Amino acid sequence: MKRLLIFFVLVTAAVNSAYSYKLLYAEEYYKLYHQNLYQYPEDFTGNIWFLEQALSRPFVNPLNAITRIDNKDEWERYRYLFYMHVNLKLVDLYRRLAASYDKRVAYFYNAPWKEENLKSLEIAENYYKLAFYYWNEADSWEEKLKKIKYYFLESIQNWEDERVRIGTGELDYGEILNHDLDHLRKVRADFEAMNENTY
Repeated sequence: MKRLLIFFVLVTAAVNSAYSYKLLYAEEYYKLYHQNLYQYPEDFTGNIWFLEQALSRPFVNPLNAITRIDNKDEWERYRYLFYMHVNLKLVDLYRRLAASYDKRVAYFYNAPWKEENLKSLEIAENYYKLAFYYWNEADSWEEKLKKIKYYFLESIQNWEDERVRIGTGELDYGEILNHDLDHLRKVRADFEAMNENTY
């Protein structure tokens, strides 16, 4: 029985190693990003890690890109769009992560946990600031895209739609994040004003 168990363990290990491979390219990490119907903070952190890895990795050969690439100009546009799109996804993820720590209202009955709530708001503020970093990155890639020739890249046309929305101001995470931070500061002021007579 013991020999049979050892045999199964060795076979399983051999099969698993035969199907595993090292991730090397930006697109491989991007494909690991996933969106679930219900999102939890642990989903955000995993997705953030995948997307941050995608930003730091080299691209696959144009033959294996997410969309068809026929020339160097399309290849340049594809890479700029990729960077812009991934940065936008990171803005959204950091903003959602911040919202999980952001207390939207300073209820009077939360006074006994004033310090814990202030700490939670500090964490939320840090995540909002990280979202700002990625928004500035996405915006800078959109600016670079204005300067290069347009090519229709069929499989990633939704990335072009994002670029247009940023360019026209329809999508402005800077404004949204400023609103989030202003609201957070008001809630923080309400918590800081609480004393022993509040509850």
